Amino acid sequence: MNINLTPELERLIQDKISAGLYRSQSEVVREALRLLVEQDRLRHARIARIRAAHTEHLAHADRKDVPDNGTAARAAARPLRKRRAPGSGKPSPKTAGRPPA
Repeated sequence: MNINLTPELERLIQDKISAGLYRSQSEVVREALRLLVEQDRLRHARIARIRAAHTEHLAHADRKDVPDNGTAARAAARPLRKRRAPGSGKPSPKTAGRPPA
């Protein structure tokens, strides 16, 4: 397999090897791919938890078993508040464009 990398990524790999953290370019790439797989696994697990909570909430709503005290609205808004740039009321540049957590 032949992979083309940007000069920045090539420098990053060389820096990791020079620092003694890895012995070869292949080791760096394998570790990066292992981390990508783990990140994907965590993301899928999080999505599954969110879907399960949503399904449970809908089941309660169907039974009209949802308290009307604003708890659900506050819980839904909580991730949005965390993602806003402090004091600006606008999404932070770091999180702009990403779907809500």
